[in-house]
Amino acid sequence: MTRLPMLFFWSILLCMALLSACQPTADKIMVLTTDASYSASLSDDGTIALVSTANNGVQVWDLTGPSISYQWLQGKQENTSNVIDTAISANNTFAATMSSDSLAIWRLDDGSSVGWWSLPSYAQSVAIANNGQTLVGLVDGSVMSLSPQKNRLIQFLGHQEKVNSVSITADGETALSGGNDGKVILWNSQTGQPMQQWQMDSRITKVLINNTGSLSFAGDITGNAYLWHSNSGDSLSQLDIKRRQMNFSAARFVKNDTHLLTGTPSKEIFLWQVNSGKQTGHWQVQLSKNSQNRGAVVYSAAMTPQGTVVSISSQGLIEYWQ
Repeated sequence: MTRLPMLFFWSILLCMALLSACQPTADKIMVLTTDASYSASLSDDGTIALVSTANNGVQVWDLTGPSISYQWLQGKQENTSNVIDTAISANNTFAATMSSDSLAIWRLDDGSSVGWWSLPSYAQSVAIANNGQTLVGLVDGSVMSLSPQKNRLIQFLGHQEKVNSVSITADGETALSGGNDGKVILWNSQTGQPMQQWQMDSRITKVLINNTGSLSFAGDITGNAYLWHSNSGDSLSQLDIKRRQMNFSAARFVKNDTHLLTGTPSKEIFLWQVNSGKQTGHWQVQLSKNSQNRGAVVYSAAMTPQGTVVSISSQGLIEYWQ
């Protein structure tokens, strides 16, 4: 009576081992920090990394070295950091660092501070455009849209529940936000005027708009993920997710917006065709040698102009795949 279940058990273990063995290993791995990290971002071209560490502030890395370019402090105590989300503009000019109750904007050419703002509610997500226009999603259901150049602030009130993810076009004109209400809203970041709205079945975990604003993406907690034409609002594709559930911790359009690169809280990176939603690539990030934590969140993933996939994870590792 026990032989068949035991055979089934060992068959499952063998399949899992084979699947694990088939994962391509990184061609290059760099350790950026052994400190605990709360957030990290890569630039679109994979040459700059921001890492929010527990005890050494926010580190700005030039990955072509690699070397630390700047160290920014936004914590209440010396050398500590409470930054929970970061963002880099598409042109590598500006960076945003966000704690639960404050926002700082920085210049990447000289590391100088553009400004610091106190937030009216607990913050969830940040995004920044080429001109410094910045979005902050808040738990009160609003999104703060800040223009430091124009010294102007508007508050978008299109969501009924907390906003988990925000994204902005390169020119800073168009915003995308998603929240616990299952709404994905495309809106004008200068006026707060809604342009498109899509309703999903459960709370949204990740939204993304491409640099030109022509494509919108969103994924919810149940593993549903969709792509739309932003101008018309028409559906483009649904990601062909084979498993029961998949959440996204990172997303970026690559290859001239023909593909979508995503990361998960469970060590995985996927590459998808935008038009079909089909998966075309799959990688798994590594654990650092002395790590006590057996998991890894993919904080950010990018693709270099040469087509190399780059990732940064909660393990403090930068990894490259050809």
